[in-house]
Amino acid sequence: MCERRVWSPPGPYDLARNLGVLQRGPGDPAFQVGADGAFWRASRTPAGPGTLRIARKGAEIEGRAWGPGAEWLLDGLLALLGADDDPSAFVPRHRLVHETHRRHPGLRLIRTGLVLESLIPSILEQKVTGIEAYRAWRLLLQRHGEPAPGPAEGMRMRVMPDPRGWALIPSWEWHRAGVDVKRSSTILRAVRVARRLEEAASMDLAAASARLRLIPGIGPWTAAETLQRSNGIPDAITVGDLHLPGIVGYALTGVRGADDEAMLELLAPYAGQRYRAARLILLSGRTPPRRAPRLAVRDFRGM
Repeated sequence: MCERRVWSPPGPYDLARNLGVLQRGPGDPAFQVGADGAFWRASRTPAGPGTLRIARKGAEIEGRAWGPGAEWLLDGLLALLGADDDPSAFVPRHRLVHETHRRHPGLRLIRTGLVLESLIPSILEQKVTGIEAYRAWRLLLQRHGEPAPGPAEGMRMRVMPDPRGWALIPSWEWHRAGVDVKRSSTILRAVRVARRLEEAASMDLAAASARLRLIPGIGPWTAAETLQRSNGIPDAITVGDLHLPGIVGYALTGVRGADDEAMLELLAPYAGQRYRAARLILLSGRTPPRRAPRLAVRDFRGM
């Protein structure tokens, strides 16, 4: 049985850009874009697995859901779309940010309300290329997830395993997916306390970050990348990233080589809104010219 909800955004709204932060690579089994432009998500909710289809119909955005988690997904549809986000609280302090803000009035920060769903792929992305992390996420869901309910089953979409399912993945399957012991061990520690971690979805930034970072292997980078999606916190700025400080520094000053300290100093005028500011800076497209080759994709399966 399919359930349905509809929302009319009060102003400009960029559906693709807002939901796009949830996709882990073009082959993500839990997030796909249909031929008609509709967005499909397969999630493991507190009520069970569910599939959500989101599509724009004129001035409205329609959500349809299937499976035991359908009602939970639709109850959280407005938060997922960013209806609770308040972009009016943001005041641009730099010309580049002001211009990008003007060009992207439909940007909203989304909130899934699901911590583990964002935490596990964020752990997979630690210290590796995006290609490696996306491949690992895809292979693990294909082999150990379950078919998404509703029409998405025909699209070969998968719902990620429950905590017990993650815990039962044998060591050679992590290896086959290209996940080293450090990352797989962090995931296994996290799923053992999954219920406590999910409580972070209703916490403020400091408390939620502290809760996640109690797990060895989860640091500021992973916590921020998770909470940006699960909680939609506008100040959840990512630190410890290989590229972001350099991009922010170059975009705002024209000088290369900024570190985390310099980035945070530049973003100080956006206190409370630093994640939103960083999103806009990335959207500006002003990045330092590349001087070094891209990082090579490592294959842990041969080690």
